[in-house]
Amino acid sequence: MKGDEHDPKGLILESYRIAGITKAECRSIFLDWALSLPLEAKTGPVLKALLDRYKEAHPDHPMTEVMTEGLQGMAAPRRRGGWRARPRN
Repeated sequence: MKGDEHDPKGLILESYRIAGITKAECRSIFLDWALSLPLEAKTGPVLKALLDRYKEAHPDHPMTEVMTEGLQGMAAPRRRGGWRARPRN
């Protein structure tokens, strides 16, 4: 088994091993990681566990930044249009 319950394919781990990785590359890896999680996985707690694992040792790494943004984005949902977005005549 390459990864673990929080990183099934070991994608996050490998991103921290790539010298000179860019934020754009980390975003792509992050998306692949998110799509590889089991359907029943709660993404927020899994992401927090990964940040707890890597953030202290790699505070300035682009993957740490991407995961932090992902977690913050989950905590602040925004309303997206819909039938209540426009007043009725």
